[in-house]
Amino acid sequence: MSDIKLPVEVEKELKKISKIAGYLWQREWAERNAGNISMNLTSFFKKEDIIKKTKNQTFTPFDFPKGTGGYVLFITGTGCYLRSLIDDIEEAACILYINEEATGYTIIWGGKREAFGPTCELISHSSIHLFNTENNPTHLAIVHTHPPELIVMSHHPLFSDEEELNRQIWMMCPEVRVFVPKGIHCTPYALSSTPALAKVTIEAFKNRNISLWEKHGATTTGEDVEKAWDYLDVANKGAKLLLMSWAAGFKPAGLSNEQLKELEQFT
Repeated sequence: MSDIKLPVEVEKELKKISKIAGYLWQREWAERNAGNISMNLTSFFKKEDIIKKTKNQTFTPFDFPKGTGGYVLFITGTGCYLRSLIDDIEEAACILYINEEATGYTIIWGGKREAFGPTCELISHSSIHLFNTENNPTHLAIVHTHPPELIVMSHHPLFSDEEELNRQIWMMCPEVRVFVPKGIHCTPYALSSTPALAKVTIEAFKNRNISLWEKHGATTTGEDVEKAWDYLDVANKGAKLLLMSWAAGFKPAGLSNEQLKELEQFT
């Protein structure tokens, strides 16, 4: 397989992805092969170039959501380490083309690791990209990772009260309220790599910025991978401050409901 020549804009996005993968590793949010990243790159490519490139290339059957036919997606590999995206992105990730019938894909770039395959969360990522195309078209990137403090909150009794969980995380500092304005969705547990997980995650993004997968991790979307990272970074900071207060043995005063309401003008 010979790689397609990437547009300059795509090269720029790949550099951002490598940088954010470094952040995730440094933060201990991406242990071993935990987490995955994808980006809808369809708008960066000419369809005729893609079709010409995929002719006579290896085709892998996969049951994608109807509507994703013709998508071009960057996506990390199954079993690959996110830290490998820092220096070996072509080994640990690929760009794939979903055929027009949405019945399978062809890898057009990357995937050079032996026995490479896209992440097992491919169904979730493709489903979320389709949802965003229809409902939030500026959001092209998806990041799923394991922020420790947010995961701890998914084990806490507050997880059963989404409004109160958000209020307590928002109240820890103004930036959390301003930069994660829609808050966190307490997404009920579902088995990884299943349509059920994709379904509950899409439900989360109808109203919230972040889907906190119960006892698992967190997923968000953004215009690019850096903006998606920002949602997680800020939300986890709020959760961390809350847990630090509890660990120190006191209930934080927090911003009042009136102060939180006042901050809405900046969201």
